[in-house]
Amino acid sequence: MRRLLLVFLFVLGLALLAACQPEKVVETVVVTQEVVKEKQVVVTQEVVKTVEVRPKKSAIVVLGVWGGSEREAFQDAVAPFTEKTGIGVAFEGTRDLAAVLTTRVEAGNPPDIAILPNPGQLYEFAAQGKLVPLDDILDVEQIKKDYGQSWVDLASYDGKLYGIFYKVAIKSLVWYNPKAFEARGYTVPTTWDEMMDLTEQIAQDGATAWCIGLESGAASGWPGTDWIEDIMLRTAGPEVYDQWVRHEIPWTDPAVKKAWEMFGEIVLNENYVYGGPQGALNTNFGDAPRPLFEDPPGCYLHRQASFITGFFPEGLKAGEDYNFFVLPPIDPKWGTPALIAGDVVVVFNDTPEVREFVKYLASAEPQTIWAKKGGFISANKQVPLDAYPDDLTRNMAKAIVEAEVARFDGSDLMPAAVGAGAFWQGVLDYVSGQPLDEVLQAIEAAAQDAYK
Repeated sequence: MRRLLLVFLFVLGLALLAACQPEKVVETVVVTQEVVKEKQVVVTQEVVKTVEVRPKKSAIVVLGVWGGSEREAFQDAVAPFTEKTGIGVAFEGTRDLAAVLTTRVEAGNPPDIAILPNPGQLYEFAAQGKLVPLDDILDVEQIKKDYGQSWVDLASYDGKLYGIFYKVAIKSLVWYNPKAFEARGYTVPTTWDEMMDLTEQIAQDGATAWCIGLESGAASGWPGTDWIEDIMLRTAGPEVYDQWVRHEIPWTDPAVKKAWEMFGEIVLNENYVYGGPQGALNTNFGDAPRPLFEDPPGCYLHRQASFITGFFPEGLKAGEDYNFFVLPPIDPKWGTPALIAGDVVVVFNDTPEVREFVKYLASAEPQTIWAKKGGFISANKQVPLDAYPDDLTRNMAKAIVEAEVARFDGSDLMPAAVGAGAFWQGVLDYVSGQPLDEVLQAIEAAAQDAYK
């Protein structure tokens, strides 16, 4: 009887080389062979074997702001890509992404891929010819089906696709206390008019509907800009919204003024806002939702992005002590728009490895992996909703993928002198009682200078 046992005693190191063709590597292996003759003799001999291995490829350098758990989750999400292709992914994190990326691009040493916290720099680099268009890398028609036209529009410049939104968040949320709603017999509104009727009903019941906090140190006023942007999307639609962000219409345009006035119908009404307009001006945005959970409640509604749950009192349970509904539609033809924030993937170096990686990132596989870990929402409709670990996140994801209209936070896309300057200050001036026409004229003056 003859039995052959092969034991391969070699280690294939994780080297990252830029080879494109299969390489043949000669490995020495030990073969243990038992030979039965007149007496049983064990013979050990060395045999040289030629083993063909997968080509080793260069690492892709990705630059972004993620750190800690976000970075770990991203690395876990891309691990299957490396295992399948042999292509390594090196993530470089920085909190000063705009400055670091600009410096590296100007020096001719950009990363292969950058993950931008908003599409503002995408438009800048695309205009400079620094980015690789994705039209020849991805099936754009399939991307439109997977993500929706709005997401393609947001990541495009001059008719070409330059980015893929990877990790996103929705801002168009109204938070409430389900137990307090139930105690009063209130129901979640499905239209703007229903929401305003509820606001008035709460006032007639001797309570206050809204908690609003506009104070944020040097950034005071920004929560009000989100209100106005959300209303603009619901009244004027995405095209006019885009024109406004690009300053193709003035701040004194009737469409812009209408959004401010509708915000004013709530924030300027002493009976509708906890503490009145002055209370909104003096309340820090992080403290603003706390009266939702008082007994009796100081307010019943609070409009803010998904991150605000981090400022809720400890010990509350999602779905029981707090929940949300999406800010209702105003003009039915725009559906229920989503004001969003998100990280967008852009490409600086066109290599075979990068092309493979971008296709992977745009697919549902890595996004589903991260979704299961929590703290992540995808705009990709192919990511199953049951991948999200809780109902709250699942409903946010559902609102994003079902929104027919989605637009990025407008103030983040405007020149800093406007979006993080005159706009913020204009909100404070308006809530303080300054006439709206004067407020809009002041912002328009700043915009004419900033957009030159």
